Amino acid sequence: MSEAGTRGSSGDSAGSDPGGSDPSTEADTPPVTPLLTPVDGVPPVLSHSDEFDDVARALRAGTGPIAVDTERASGYRYSQRAYLIQLRRQGSGSFLIDPIAEPDALAPVIDALAGPEWVLHAADQDLPCLRELGFVCTTLYDTELAGRLLGLAKVNLAAMVAHFLGLGLQKGHGAADWSRRPLPDDWLNYAALDVEVLVELRDAMDSALATAGKDGWAREEFDYILQRPPAPPRTDRWRRTSNIHTIKDQRTLAAVRELWTAREEIAQRRDVAPGRVLPDSAVVNAATVNPSTVEELTRLPVFGGPRQRRQAGVWFSALRRAAELSDADLPARKTPSTGLPPISRWEQRNPDAAARLAAVRPRISAIAEEHSVPAENLLLPDAMRQLCWDGVAHPDTESVNQRLAADGARSWQRDLCSAAIAEALAGVTTPGTTTGA
Repeated sequence: MSEAGTRGSSGDSAGSDPGGSDPSTEADTPPVTPLLTPVDGVPPVLSHSDEFDDVARALRAGTGPIAVDTERASGYRYSQRAYLIQLRRQGSGSFLIDPIAEPDALAPVIDALAGPEWVLHAADQDLPCLRELGFVCTTLYDTELAGRLLGLAKVNLAAMVAHFLGLGLQKGHGAADWSRRPLPDDWLNYAALDVEVLVELRDAMDSALATAGKDGWAREEFDYILQRPPAPPRTDRWRRTSNIHTIKDQRTLAAVRELWTAREEIAQRRDVAPGRVLPDSAVVNAATVNPSTVEELTRLPVFGGPRQRRQAGVWFSALRRAAELSDADLPARKTPSTGLPPISRWEQRNPDAAARLAAVRPRISAIAEEHSVPAENLLLPDAMRQLCWDGVAHPDTESVNQRLAADGARSWQRDLCSAAIAEALAGVTTPGTTTGA
């Protein structure tokens, strides 16, 4: 019997109907047995090379997939580095690794993980910081994505552990400052529990996917995650400042940009979350008021505190730089659009595309409902919109299939969607002439 089974007698009944009930409703939620502590106790935090050597030997002696999780300090630190790595494998046990003190000594652990399947929950959150340390994942199982393919209403780890294993997972420290040292005991208990039954959850979900005929879909999705290149860096990130939409004047926007840039440099240098250096509200307020002296600046909310007074010269210099810009160097009121226009404008800008989208979108929604999978997982909305905007020269299944493949759609998605999209496009009577973007 698996460890999950020994903890909760309701595990079998909880997983008997993996896709048919809505775990978000109290009536459908099975009774759970609280999972309060790891079965072998909370493992010690390991941070030195000799300890990493022992971890690597233990992992190699184990069998099956390796449960992997990380804890970061988002909201506290500028970087997205991993401040704790949790690992668990059958026959090996659980390990809590502190990668901060001796990151170069992680090589044995990295080698031990190169090959076995990794089980992660929401892999997109953990893979970047693990790759930053040199870890290489060759085979992946993402339990969150598996839950989406099964059409579950809630795909957070606690909900799915309850649904499939009948266990109540303790939560509460995910947003904590994991750069803190030493880490509190209750945080470590939480971290160890995140991998305690992750492999058991993977097995239960894999069985459910196979029963639903979706296990092949999942393998394609997991491979896609591993092969997908990193997203390009965002441009004009300063435009994401909270409440910037209230500013219409270009010079005031320039002041926001200069303050944001100065804050970013400080945050990166100190490895502190930008909002902890200076909150967005203070950036917008200072840019709007545009004080003419340092003294006026320090009379504004936030800027009068001891820490901000010490940096008042930095913030005032940023405001002066904005004030001295020529009109030609001021930022545009809005970021020039490089993508498709909002759908609400398609009827005017490209009526043919609007007609195609009106025909295709209901087909995609119907297929998604039929197979109990979210529409955005069935086919990326951007791929659907781009296809409808551009159209295809010949609205047949093969042409649509090729176009979707070029946009990154996996074979299972194309198998489900290509013929329906082609049929929808073939039935469209275009109302006008395409005017382009």
